[in-house]
Formats: sequence, structure tokens, C-alpha cells
Amino acid sequence: MTGTRLETGAVAPAFSLSDQDGNAVALSDFAGRKVILYFYPAASTPGCTTQACDFRDNLSALEREGYSVLGVSKDPVADLVRFRDEQHLTFPLLSDQDLDVHKAYGAWGEKSLYGKIVTGTLRSTFVINEDGTVQLALYNVKATGHLSMLRKKLGLVVA
Repeated sequence: MTGTRLETGAVAPAFSLSDQDGNAVALSDFAGRKVILYFYPAASTPGCTTQACDFRDNLSALEREGYSVLGVSKDPVADLVRFRDEQHLTFPLLSDQDLDVHKAYGAWGEKSLYGKIVTGTLRSTFVINEDGTVQLALYNVKATGHLSMLRKKLGLVVA
């Protein structure tokens, strides 16, 4: 089942998920702050590692601009711990094994993988404003160069 895609101006769906340390992290924890919420297919895979490390390497600059970063995957918490530790990731990785949050954000559905149609995580990024509305909804983004594209769309200086 594919979730409905979100559009700019939509209210960001509320959620509470476990992070890599088993702590509950809710969107409401970030009320009054800007959030970059990104969905990735699987921890420790090449594309997801590239994307996560790009966020890690740009985290200070994003935080200076007032953004918090949250990564979401269907991975179990144990896989997120390993991914965080191996890649020295310094932002929360959230486990959505039942896919409810993926579906609420339209980040689960059919995609082409090596020429075959499969159902899975659609690599997607959402920028959520301080008031909880979606500023940007980006679907089927590329892992490589994603941060550069995102920074340009947000009008942030590219380092």
C-alpha cells in the first residue's frame, strides 16, 4: 500500500518512533524548530551510507541555520546502532518497522529497482517548518548530491 504524497503547505503527520538508543522521538519534540526528515531504504547500504554521511558532514551548517535532522528507515534499532557507530553519525536515526510513518509521508510504494518494479522505501526528504507545516516534500531523491540540491532549494550557502 502506498501512502498519499505530501505537498508544500500540508500539516506534517505526527509521529513517535524509537531512535538508535531506544528512546522515543516525536515530531512534537521539535515544535518551534525546523526539521529535515529523510527516509532511506536500508542502513549500511552504499547509497544510504553516502546520504547519511553527507548529512553528518553538513550537520553543523544545517544546525547553524536552525535545522534538526532526523533519518527514518524500516531497520530494527540494532541495525541503526551499528550504522551510527560505523559511520559516526551524530543525528537521530529512527526505526519505523511497521511502516506507519513511511506511509503517512508517502515514502513507501512502488519503485523501479534494477528494471523490476518492487515495493519499498522511496528515498524522500521533507523540510518541516517551525509551525509543523511541510515547506518541501521531495520524493525519489538521489543519494549522491542530495545535500547540495537541498541546500540550494533552501537558499543556504553551499559550503
